[in-house]
Amino acid sequence: MQVPAHIFRFRVRYGDTDQMGSYFNSRALDWFEVGRTELSRAMGLPYTEWEARGVFMPVVEAHLAFKARAVYDDLLEQTVSLSMQGKVRLRFENKIVRVNDGVTVCEGHTIHALINKEGRLIKTPDWVFDLFENSATTASQDGI
Repeated sequence: MQVPAHIFRFRVRYGDTDQMGSYFNSRALDWFEVGRTELSRAMGLPYTEWEARGVFMPVVEAHLAFKARAVYDDLLEQTVSLSMQGKVRLRFENKIVRVNDGVTVCEGHTIHALINKEGRLIKTPDWVFDLFENSATTASQDGI
């Protein structure tokens, strides 16, 4: 089960760069976090609401492939999608490209466990499945 991709743009900030003038590699994980937040919001359920409903999603695995440089003020476009990864995990796929030439800057994924406030694994709640289903239906109606 997968949610349609969400695409948004952002710029490389000066603080994102290192002495070599390119984005610092740890920034990619920050950008992936922004992607998760924006996708959740686009699905109609901001991450704050997940937490209010007692579901937390710590990162348990991350994979990044650094493909090209991005420098200060480059306009980047991130595509992020979400899929189920078993009964207690979600997987977010991310791809970031430079808008001016379409070159992939970074791509990868993060896998998140679903836990409760006490830090114990929980089975995916029914409302999460509903969220997936509703997102797919909305996307197909919107022509995405």
